[in-house]
Amino acid sequence: MGSRIIAMFIRNHQDTENPKVREQYGKLAGAVGIFSNIVLFLMKLSIGVMFNSISIMADAFNNLTDSASSLLTMVGFKMAGKPADKEHPFGHARFEYITGLAVSFTIIVLGLQLVKTSFGKILHPEPIEFSMTLAAVLLAAIGIKLWQSRFNLSIGRRIHSAALIATAADSRNDVIATSAVLASAVVSRWSGLQLDGYMGLAVALFIIYSGINLVKETSSPLLGTVPDKELVEKVRNKIMSYEGIIGHHDLIIHNYGPGRCFASVHAEVPASQDLMVSHDIIDVMEEDFMKDMGMLMVAHMDPIITDDARTNHLYKHVQDILAEISPEIMMHDFRMVVGPTHSNLIFDVAIDFDFPMADCDLCDEIEKRVQQMNPQCHTVVKVDRSFV
Repeated sequence: MGSRIIAMFIRNHQDTENPKVREQYGKLAGAVGIFSNIVLFLMKLSIGVMFNSISIMADAFNNLTDSASSLLTMVGFKMAGKPADKEHPFGHARFEYITGLAVSFTIIVLGLQLVKTSFGKILHPEPIEFSMTLAAVLLAAIGIKLWQSRFNLSIGRRIHSAALIATAADSRNDVIATSAVLASAVVSRWSGLQLDGYMGLAVALFIIYSGINLVKETSSPLLGTVPDKELVEKVRNKIMSYEGIIGHHDLIIHNYGPGRCFASVHAEVPASQDLMVSHDIIDVMEEDFMKDMGMLMVAHMDPIITDDARTNHLYKHVQDILAEISPEIMMHDFRMVVGPTHSNLIFDVAIDFDFPMADCDLCDEIEKRVQQMNPQCHTVVKVDRSFV
């Protein structure tokens, strides 16, 4: 059913990389959420008042707040689709992440409110009048919320939206909450135990825990995270596909929201290659990234000496030394300055942020091993951290 709704309301729904199509997905998910949550609110509020259940009425107002969250999602996608302007030259796509964060905080607030309501019900329990009508309404609500969760999760994964994935998690929490309410009503009916408040408290604590995890997940893109491995591999393969580029390093990919990527890289070219030829290759590569991937790429040209036997020999030996220390170490910008008494080997090494050695210890270890290889060689090493 979800696929039919998508096909009915979204033109070119397969083109999920298109910002306009993504915006339509977000608006559709928001509209579906508003309508279905209002229906659930009216159903649960009526049955809660009819059968004197505070947990059902609390669950009803939870659905009403979900409608507000769905409206927030629609606004978020609308704002994210705005073009770049003077104040925001990188666009507004990150507003979608802010929406996801807001939904996550809403989940926590709802959980805290449910804790308060549940404590009141524990201290002052009231019997719940059970009937098949109550059970039927709650089962229908569970079914609607389950479909809602799967619908939002499907769209969230399809367009890589943290906001919709957070909304899907909220719907899943509602399934658990309503199931708990139904279970407590059944138990109370057959055993006489008033579990309404206790069940509500357990559900509230689960909702708060889920909300805290969602805050962590939705705030990460705002802080800046490591880019997707598949994207990094695709960018690297594309860089190396150009004849005349022999290597690359210092690749950085900035994410300013879905479909808004900026990147920079040091592209290595043979020093013997004509400067204008190398410059033309870099220009073509930057234009192709924008045309093929919608990515603004800025490439710095690094000339590399490839026709000096001694430099190549020492480069190979230093590579072997670094591999012995750790296969995770990458080297770039290798050059040699020859003096009357000794030679300086100047290069950068790139390591991850969790590399087990301190920068100074790593430099000392490299110097020691290079000295063992050739006492006339000294090292000047700069340590970089990998951003990908």
